[in-house]
Amino acid sequence: MTPIQIKDPETGSYANILPELGFNCYEFQAMVDGQPIDVIDAHPDFASGNQRPSSGGIPILFPFPNRIANAHFQWDGTPYELPPDKTYHDKTGNAIHGFCLDLPWRVISQEESAVTGQFQLSIDGKHRLKYWPGDIFIEVRYEVKGTTLRADIRVGNPGSGSIPWGLGTHPYFKVPLSESGHLKNCLVESPASEEWVLEDCLPVGVKKSIGKSHDLREGAWLDQLQADDILTGMPEDIDQYECLIMDEQAGLVVTQDYDAIFTELVVFTPPDRDCVCLEPYTCVTNAINLLNADVETGLRVLPPESEIKTWIEIRAGKVIV
Repeated sequence: MTPIQIKDPETGSYANILPELGFNCYEFQAMVDGQPIDVIDAHPDFASGNQRPSSGGIPILFPFPNRIANAHFQWDGTPYELPPDKTYHDKTGNAIHGFCLDLPWRVISQEESAVTGQFQLSIDGKHRLKYWPGDIFIEVRYEVKGTTLRADIRVGNPGSGSIPWGLGTHPYFKVPLSESGHLKNCLVESPASEEWVLEDCLPVGVKKSIGKSHDLREGAWLDQLQADDILTGMPEDIDQYECLIMDEQAGLVVTQDYDAIFTELVVFTPPDRDCVCLEPYTCVTNAINLLNADVETGLRVLPPESEIKTWIEIRAGKVIV
């Protein structure tokens, strides 16, 4: 596969993106006062396509993030089944991570510091079109500016019927932030005040106050954090959220700011890897099967011939004391 590199000419910060593998931004190196910081983690062989598409970089999860239980759902009275030979599945039979993280996207514009890719189900995933209630597209523009990687995202419904959708990203953040650092000096923070009750990674339709072991509001040390959880209960009446990783020993911080449409945050610490995933979602896992739950799931419906825009920014910098 041939990656596309985008680069900020002033700082030298750059990102590498694989259009042929879900438009995955598998590398982002930010130059902080001349010091290179590798922000995103992926296997050294990731660009060859020999690794799982969801195992590194920033997989884009659309039109549903995370799992659909048993790969079944109903919409407007019509049952849908997502077969394992046609869609991406986990080991227990759930459909997982949407339709576009393992397929090629079309590059529709490219500049020195930015590139835009688009995936439309009826064009780029024809073999999966019948497994969703209708056609839908996503467009992502990545830009590197200074020490920031920004994704401007556009989701659209080109058809004549209303379409359910959800979006998530699955960034693998490399820790520690310096070669001499250690996990015990790395702190992760999120403003979430609640979490979803899960059974076998699937929400049961109930939220609860966040447990002590998952509460990141005052920060948690990464050497003590073991997580595969869905956090929620973000602050109200603000238009964006922030989560971050701070390497106190190195005096460095990576911040992820994102639009308040992303109401859920999956926190995942992959075993035996020096990284942490902080995954903004617009809806909770399996939201399309929780329509009767007495709780807001975040599942969205896009009217015919309409679109919505959103964004995420990842930024590296020094800790301000």
